[in-house]
Amino acid sequence: MQLINLDEKLDFFNGKAISKKEMTVDQSVGFKVYGSNGVIGFSEKYNHENAIVIGRVGAYCGSVQYEVGKFWSTDNTIVCRSKDLNDLAYFYFLLDFMNLNQHAGGAAQPLLTQSVLNTLKVSIHESNERLFLGNFFSNIDEAIKLIREQISVYEKLIEGHFKEWFINFKFPNHEQVNFVDGAPEGWKVCFLKEVIATNPSSMKKGEFENILYVDISSVGEGEIESVTKYSPGDAPGRAKRKVQHGDVIWSCVRPNRKQFALIQNPQENLIVSTGFTVLRPTKIPFSFLACIAASDDFSSYLTSVAQGAAYPAVTYKDFEEFEFLLPTDDLLNEYHKITQPMYEQVKVLQMQNEKLRELKETLLPRLMSGELDISKISSIE
Repeated sequence: MQLINLDEKLDFFNGKAISKKEMTVDQSVGFKVYGSNGVIGFSEKYNHENAIVIGRVGAYCGSVQYEVGKFWSTDNTIVCRSKDLNDLAYFYFLLDFMNLNQHAGGAAQPLLTQSVLNTLKVSIHESNERLFLGNFFSNIDEAIKLIREQISVYEKLIEGHFKEWFINFKFPNHEQVNFVDGAPEGWKVCFLKEVIATNPSSMKKGEFENILYVDISSVGEGEIESVTKYSPGDAPGRAKRKVQHGDVIWSCVRPNRKQFALIQNPQENLIVSTGFTVLRPTKIPFSFLACIAASDDFSSYLTSVAQGAAYPAVTYKDFEEFEFLLPTDDLLNEYHKITQPMYEQVKVLQMQNEKLRELKETLLPRLMSGELDISKISSIE
């Protein structure tokens, strides 16, 4: 490996501001618009292509994105291009490994500049090794992306069934059902607390030798993205809530972010933060509860009742007071028979992605630092 200044291999450019009139949230329009925290919209205009985007200012200062194709980079970003296009993927993963945020200046808020980036010293691999590593980690990212797309297909199928049956009332044999006050006969309006239990169980002291902890930051929209292993003495104070198969966990803070997940076949020592409300179905199938939890109506309701301007949050009682139309037991059971295999397949795919992420997190620092010899790795399936 050889020690270089970044400007020997990379060129840096400041992004440029774009007006709100020139942006849209419609993904079918033009090109991605990058801000410091990633994609913030879309535009018919672009100012860069095939480059790395670095967060320049604020909480996401030093974040690293990789865009193949044309895009617009705003003035909250720095754009980075490799002098040799074949090195672009390698330097994306290297910059990600370098934790650029630690080099930010500024007292009021973090700020990263071109002059700082240009003079950063780093050890890099030889040309053929850079190409191999760029392709190696790109293949892992591509595999994760393809699996995520497969998950999305199942999620859309599940959502489609839910909307068709329980929103549009086009469930099997709906033609033979009478409607009373606009709802199918036998259906009733109820509160969520009538069919679930909230936060039903907590971890006891000394119950486990170690725990697998899920914090709010490790949950995205509909998926647990990572877990952290702790001994009980080292675990955060919020590590208390126990979960079981069929539970749904939903973040109590900033509900507009829709941080929730369905729990399927968890290890016994999986513990989630008290920052979540655990929803445990008692009189409805988990498949129906999971679809309610994923619905826009549910997140909109929680957002509307959240308290606190700077740090909006809800309580378990807010979850319990959600009102919805409850179908008949026979219809719920039929729906569960159809969708349960889909949820099971989603879980299998999520586990595959979890293993790929763990592989990347393990190998990236060791390979980029030179600790692990590249000759030890020949291919990725």
